[in-house]
Amino acid sequence: MPRLATLIGLIPLACLAACGPSSTSAPSGEQSASSAPALPAPAPPTPEQIAAALASLPAPYNAGDVDNGHAKFALCQACHTVISGAPTLIGPNLHGVFGRKAGSLPGFNYTDGMKAAGWTWDPEHLDVWLTNPAKTVPGTKMTFAGLPNPKDRIDVIAYLKVASSN
Repeated sequence: MPRLATLIGLIPLACLAACGPSSTSAPSGEQSASSAPALPAPAPPTPEQIAAALASLPAPYNAGDVDNGHAKFALCQACHTVISGAPTLIGPNLHGVFGRKAGSLPGFNYTDGMKAAGWTWDPEHLDVWLTNPAKTVPGTKMTFAGLPNPKDRIDVIAYLKVASSN
């Protein structure tokens, strides 16, 4: 668990380092990622917090490998952050994604298909989404091809629950 705490503590740096200046501007009244003030690094979750976050997930997600999920999330962090209060990047901030209605984060310009998806993010919807976003919501702006390996999706969902809840 100490390795995991160190890795999660580095999330803010990795997320911000992966996102250079954007050619698009933030919505009116919002700061872009390149001009936003640096956020203090969140404290890494304790082993108890990690265990509680995982325990709140249904099987098989509650047995996910958070370290592998973190490694696989590296594919996502060029566009997404999980840091509370961090600006929207190319994709929406995923902090607090569990329980959020799809296509509803204020300040993010979702496609009509995503706004009309009609579901609330939970492990099962994230699993389907991460399998093939373009098939799940035709016309989505998300160009990510998906994670074909079910174990990798389980692990990313476990990681996302821990990282986005802290």
